[in-house]
Amino acid sequence: MNVISNYLVQLGDSSNILSHRLAEMYASGPTLEECIALTNISLDHLGQATSFYENAAKLDNDGKTAEDIAYRRNERQYFNYQLVEQPNVNFAHVMLRQFFVDSLNIHYYEALCNSSDEMIAAIAAKAIKEVRYHRQHSSQWLLRLGKGTKVSHDKLKDAMIHLWPYTNEYFISDEDEKSLVEATIAPDLAKTKESWASDMDAMLQEIDLEIPTIGHKAQRGKEGKHTEHLGHIISKMQYLPRAYPDAKW
Repeated sequence: MNVISNYLVQLGDSSNILSHRLAEMYASGPTLEECIALTNISLDHLGQATSFYENAAKLDNDGKTAEDIAYRRNERQYFNYQLVEQPNVNFAHVMLRQFFVDSLNIHYYEALCNSSDEMIAAIAAKAIKEVRYHRQHSSQWLLRLGKGTKVSHDKLKDAMIHLWPYTNEYFISDEDEKSLVEATIAPDLAKTKESWASDMDAMLQEIDLEIPTIGHKAQRGKEGKHTEHLGHIISKMQYLPRAYPDAKW
């Protein structure tokens, strides 16, 4: 893989794994309408992942398809952020994780729309419409949970303690990503972090939550190093493609 296709796979992996986590909520939302909403958001992320994988396959031109990239790699060959592989402990965990990702994506994809790579800019321009809806959806739920009952607020506080330590990984660049920033292909993560942090401060103040004082977790998902949860996810994701490798989906 070249630098750009590696970058596309990394973006696709985070969308793909988050899509799977949200799909697990298809019958576990607080209402039927919310189950449908989460399923639709899951499909949006899967569509974004597909776009990234398809273009990565075209760039590499090594005979692999988007399906090969998505379903025929081992755990150490996935480069998603560790945050998106965290389990669906409860609805508060799901919504806080989603708000973290949505708030990042809305700034990241807006910047990505101005990428000097026309293909990447086109993917971002299509995705940003979905991302804006995702952000609206998760922020509304955070307000409801944070300003709701003591039980809902306590669950959100617990989710904050568990998930916040994984957020800093988004803003760590490797040498390849730095080269893409210099070429104006990828966004400057320092600027993205500033916008994201401003969003976090405003929301956390609104729902009376504090940033935990505990340190950050291991931040090497983009290097293929993950928590114990990813192996369980990909074993489910890959069962059918590996069991029936010649099937056409």
